[in-house]
Amino acid sequence: MKDRLYQVDTVPEDFDFNERVVEVFDDMLDRSIPCYKKVIRETGRLLAAHLNPGDLVCDLGCATGTALFYFARELEDQRLRFVGLDSSPAMLAKARLKAEFYAKDYAVSFQKADITKINMEGTGAFILNYTLQFIRPVLRPSLITQLYDNLRPGGLLILSEKTVLEDKRLNRTFIDIHHDFKREQGYSDLEIARKREALENILIPFTLEENMEMLAGAGFKPITTFLQWFNFSSFVALKPS
Repeated sequence: MKDRLYQVDTVPEDFDFNERVVEVFDDMLDRSIPCYKKVIRETGRLLAAHLNPGDLVCDLGCATGTALFYFARELEDQRLRFVGLDSSPAMLAKARLKAEFYAKDYAVSFQKADITKINMEGTGAFILNYTLQFIRPVLRPSLITQLYDNLRPGGLLILSEKTVLEDKRLNRTFIDIHHDFKREQGYSDLEIARKREALENILIPFTLEENMEMLAGAGFKPITTFLQWFNFSSFVALKPS
């Protein structure tokens, strides 16, 4: 279903992952996040290169499960196990419904969970696709440390985030370019403005450097970006073997 949530000129509510958002969420991702499908494809390449047969892949903030279904299909020969965690019952209901139709033959499961409290020792890979930015900044370092502690040696964390720049002029330019992208996807100026207002104080981005420092502080090494589009960045971080 096409995302038309913010077409009406009324005061927007704070953004929430409720039933209304769930119905249009996949379209919202494709039309709001530049290179979203490419991020998923390249994440799959990284998983294929670094995981062992039977490894567990955990997607934190899995939403409707779109990314996990892609990984399960493309990496079928590696006999990986996939679990998606999310705190939104509406998102999980949609993911499980999709699983019945698209993923009956794959080892994909979904669980309702507080993703700031992780106990999954020996995991091969954790994925945070545009999820960390919705978690309170004060909680983010401890979550990243938990993920590091729960990874097996040699495991990896893949993190994709919207980022902010310290230079205000350049940051404004990047925001304007992102808004141009959204116009190209069919969003009106009203929709762009209303969604931005709804996300204010809900989505709080870090700078690229702050994300790198947080990953390093947890013990990850090496850490690098594998894809970047203006104010959107994707990182891969390894736990030393």
